Amino acid sequence: MEEKSGAQISQKAFVQSLLILLALMIVAGVLTLVIPAGQYQRVDVDGRETLLPDSFAFTAKPDYPIWRWFTAPLEVVAGPDGLTVIVIIVFILMVGVAFAIMDKSGILKAALARIVRRFAGQKYTLLLIISFFFMALGAFFGIFEEVVPLVPLMIALAYSLGWDTLTGLGMSILATNMGFSAAITNPFTIGVAQGIAELPAFSGAGYRIVIFLFMYILLAIFLTRHARKVEANPKSSPVYAEEQATREKYSHFTTDSIAHENKGTTPAIIFLLVCVVLIFATLFAGPFVPAISDLALPLVGVLFLVAGVGSGLIAGIGKDAWKAAGEGLGGIAPAIPLILMAASVKFIIASGGILDTILHSAANAFLGANPITAALLIFALTLGIEFFVSSGSAKAFLLMPILIPLADLVGVTRQTAVLAYIFGDGFSNLAYPTSAVLLICLSLTAVTYPKWLRWVMGLWVWVILASLIFLAIAVMTQYGPF
Repeated sequence: MEEKSGAQISQKAFVQSLLILLALMIVAGVLTLVIPAGQYQRVDVDGRETLLPDSFAFTAKPDYPIWRWFTAPLEVVAGPDGLTVIVIIVFILMVGVAFAIMDKSGILKAALARIVRRFAGQKYTLLLIISFFFMALGAFFGIFEEVVPLVPLMIALAYSLGWDTLTGLGMSILATNMGFSAAITNPFTIGVAQGIAELPAFSGAGYRIVIFLFMYILLAIFLTRHARKVEANPKSSPVYAEEQATREKYSHFTTDSIAHENKGTTPAIIFLLVCVVLIFATLFAGPFVPAISDLALPLVGVLFLVAGVGSGLIAGIGKDAWKAAGEGLGGIAPAIPLILMAASVKFIIASGGILDTILHSAANAFLGANPITAALLIFALTLGIEFFVSSGSAKAFLLMPILIPLADLVGVTRQTAVLAYIFGDGFSNLAYPTSAVLLICLSLTAVTYPKWLRWVMGLWVWVILASLIFLAIAVMTQYGPF
């Protein structure tokens, strides 16, 4: 069966997330029955709504019937957060269509093949450049699941250069995950979370670039040390015995087998790069131009769509563009009910009058903690939720409405709360056994989950430590704009 283009949310991952979110909706509804209603006074500060910390008071419980727990995903669209939800859903659909068309036209594969051919004689330079390429895809564009089709090529390349399966996985899907987590302009996490937090779209990118470069150095050291060790003694690889049977399986993968270039490939790549420059210009102009800042998310979505459709047509995809667009929409569409259900958890709690009561209790629990500890608790909470809900966008709608006012109450900037969420959402993606992408990638190899976990822990420990330090610095410097 022909493989579909773009990001495809698997049925298993969708059902798992759906059931978990349904359970959370029911839990939220039950809480409205047992927790007393309360309310903070809210004021407008510089165009954003904030809570007055000392204004909490218990109130009469509103009439909120049980049947409305289950209509909440529909009601949320007409609620106070409805416009934000709709804008983000449309944005995600546009990006999904764009990447599906680029995937179908083979542009990203062609660019990767060119890099491989250019540096074929400099193996460790090639390792670093490919890792950076994949990491940048995750950091700037939120690509993650889309690189799965390229994993076999990277494993085959690792074999041909004297390395092992883990090196191939490391410089492809692991690098992409590192970039997705050390996000600079990742639209699916940074874009969504900042939109909910009412922050200027993609603001605070300077500090995130520093984080990205540091995480890249950690990854580069980790992969280079492992590759050199395996090259010196192949039997030192943790998966040496298992991968002997798979080396023949990947022997037919070459750069030519994934990149059938034509006369339109080069101008298509140039057009794509021009669109990327325009996207960056929009992102960096946003904080300085209010008119752009207010429309940054939809503008970036439109530019993504133009980049994907335009480069695909230039590359000669022709009528297949419509098919790819349909596959892209179909693949990303399951995210819509997940986003609505995740957003409805906050809607249920707020409609039941207990949102501020929960915030008041959480703020009291944080009273003895300094802002650094509070930021680390946000990080830990996201790490815990990630085990059950892997979708970054859905998790943002689930957590950010609670985390943002809580951050306001305990003295943590909203930008720092978003950073803590990004770290917690991303870095655990390739460590938890509930990650569909991880399980798919391991199924393409002979690597078992326990061996993968033992290997990646050598990096993950340092990543977590670095995350804690970067969060502490963010708190101490009042990472903002607010």
